[in-house]
Amino acid sequence: MAKVTKALDPKTIEFIAAQPVFFVGTACDGPGGHVNISPKGMRGTLHVANERTIAYLDYVGSGAETVAHLRQNGRIVLMFCAFEGAPRLVRIHGTGAAIAAATPAFASWLDRFPDAPHDGVRAIVLVTVARVSQSCGTGVPLMRYVGERDIIPRWAHNLGSQRLAAYRDRWNRTSIDGLPSFDETFVLSDPASPSRPEPTEG
Repeated sequence: MAKVTKALDPKTIEFIAAQPVFFVGTACDGPGGHVNISPKGMRGTLHVANERTIAYLDYVGSGAETVAHLRQNGRIVLMFCAFEGAPRLVRIHGTGAAIAAATPAFASWLDRFPDAPHDGVRAIVLVTVARVSQSCGTGVPLMRYVGERDIIPRWAHNLGSQRLAAYRDRWNRTSIDGLPSFDETFVLSDPASPSRPEPTEG
């Protein structure tokens, strides 16, 4: 039977911080939109600020579904699972907001990730925890962690800031459903804390 709490306890914080990969789920409003699940990895890219606040680095990629969904409705779930040792699943439901790299709050939050590569970071996602559920996760296979891929930060560094901005402008402006993601209106916003953003047309 699953254990459900409203905040993270120290042992759960220790568990999620030790996992080399976690998964992020979001969805847009309405029956016709897409649900998105994204894997997140690279050591040092997750930071637990307190028992109700989690932050993680969002890197440039070929899509931008998570930020678009957060801008529309703020709903998010994180899932962590044990691939080694005792089976364990942790799901964290909450409200998310993203801080763009061009906003003033970005630098102070980025300082909290000293061990993570900073090349290619396009935003920092903040999650306010509302529900933490834990279960056994016996269906998750045992797998051995070998190491990190440095492809994203190396690619971003070699591309340079101007070409990276052009790539983001081409591929990250909207979601696959046409919702605004990394467009001009998002860059001008600056959420001070994870809270539900107002819907933006586009």
